[in-house]
Amino acid sequence: MTNDSNSTDGKTVTLGASGPEVGRLGLGCMAMSGMYGASDDAEGVRTIQAALDGGVTLLDTGDFYGMGHNERLVGRAIAGRRDRVTLSVKFGALRAPGGAWAGVDGRPAAVKNFCAYSLDRLGVEVIDVYRLARLDPAVPIEDTVGAIADLIKAGYVRHVGLSEVGVDTIRRAHAVHPIADLQIEYSIASRGPEAKIFPALRELGIGATLYGVLSRGLLTGSRPKGPGDFRAYLPRFGGEHGASNAPIAEKIEGFARARGLTSAQLLFAWALEKQPAFVPLVGARTQAQLTDALGALAARLSTADVEAFEALVPIGAVTGDRYPTQAMAHLDSER
Repeated sequence: MTNDSNSTDGKTVTLGASGPEVGRLGLGCMAMSGMYGASDDAEGVRTIQAALDGGVTLLDTGDFYGMGHNERLVGRAIAGRRDRVTLSVKFGALRAPGGAWAGVDGRPAAVKNFCAYSLDRLGVEVIDVYRLARLDPAVPIEDTVGAIADLIKAGYVRHVGLSEVGVDTIRRAHAVHPIADLQIEYSIASRGPEAKIFPALRELGIGATLYGVLSRGLLTGSRPKGPGDFRAYLPRFGGEHGASNAPIAEKIEGFARARGLTSAQLLFAWALEKQPAFVPLVGARTQAQLTDALGALAARLSTADVEAFEALVPIGAVTGDRYPTQAMAHLDSER
């Protein structure tokens, strides 16, 4: 594959034309705060610190992950290590006391309020990349980005990011302030961004952080472990979709084994080859999962390997939406 990465040594990449330089893989910390069922705080801290020791520099969190728990956990893990970390923080998702989702708030006053609490929970003086988790349909993106730009001027934030928005919103946001990167789901099972979103990012000089590379474990054979695991509510894991998707993990495992890789290593290696200028996020919550995924950095897939893998899992092979119907309707990236 042709590598058009903006890295000079192959070990790092710059997020767009204006963003920070980070390791080739980032660590998404959401799973350490209960989204996939019970999690272990001590193991989460050890996993984050092992990631930093293994060359990962980008940590991604959200103020609504575990309703603040994840930021406090990340803060514990990076204490004394802040100079080695690029912090990406999502904000704006509202939750009720029982944990139910209650919409999105992108108002300028709310942006600054969210930021103040995140700085405190993380125990830091500045957030490297700050992004609205989902577009607020009631607030122009120009207003939200303008508020983040104010935080940059005040020294509390370094770069503006976006999350799960479409091309029109990207262009409008970028006209207000340079955008470092867009966070969006991307995997062999979710290749929609290739059509319009990725070309627009390259045109504008914007990077991307890619989550869901394992399709939340669907592609490695992992399944929901109970009602506390939010995957139980995702269409791809249940009913007819779950039944038709299950054999795909076995095909991927066999393809990976033939090349001396695990399924996770193959999936991350594919993403790195397909999008060398972008940064896949590893959603590990244990050191074992992290070590497995980081093995992708040493993997080398040929053009023939990539083509054969895409023939094995062609576009449309995985059925079902990536979120429930109501959530899909609010995704600006899907419009």
